[in-house]
Amino acid sequence: MTDSVQPHRDDVFVAPGADVDVCATIQPGTKIWHLAQVRENARLGRDCVIGRGAYVGPGVRLGDNVKVQNYGLVYEPAVLGDGVFVGPAAVLTNDEYPRAVTPEGRLKGNDDWTAVGVTVGEGAAIGARAVCVAPVTVGRWALVAAGAVVTKDVPDFALVVGVPARRVGWVGRAGEPLADKGDGRFVCPRTGREYRESGGVLTEV
Repeated sequence: MTDSVQPHRDDVFVAPGADVDVCATIQPGTKIWHLAQVRENARLGRDCVIGRGAYVGPGVRLGDNVKVQNYGLVYEPAVLGDGVFVGPAAVLTNDEYPRAVTPEGRLKGNDDWTAVGVTVGEGAAIGARAVCVAPVTVGRWALVAAGAVVTKDVPDFALVVGVPARRVGWVGRAGEPLADKGDGRFVCPRTGREYRESGGVLTEV
């Protein structure tokens, strides 16, 4: 673990073997588990959980109550809203045109490419081994299925699956597929909450 006063605060837990940069900002209640790495200038909100072997890149911003499961990789400059879930071994990329070397064959440095980020809205979930190819936005409370590859923006409450990911339905805040009641009306089978679709956009009633 990088020397830092912050990880030793009583209200932040950092497991042995985790690597937390001294310049990272970590809010109370957050837990960072074995072998995870949190890079410089990353900002983690309250009550987050960073799983074993997970990676949070420089300057990445996480809201409150975010879970990055084991070996999830969140590359800069990603921004995750409150309550976001990143499943095991999921990847949020940051290189639109990846190459290790320049056209001349020289190893690329920081000045040879521009990082682009993934934005994930409040409450959204990225399933295990899914990949979000930057730059994309995953909307609020959306659900990206395990193993999906997201190459374009995902609407709020959308359920997307496949390679490339495509919308196959809607989900509510509970994460379960919504029941279609006709006339653009949808209901969550768990909570009873109602939603309405208009022009390909789903909103809460």
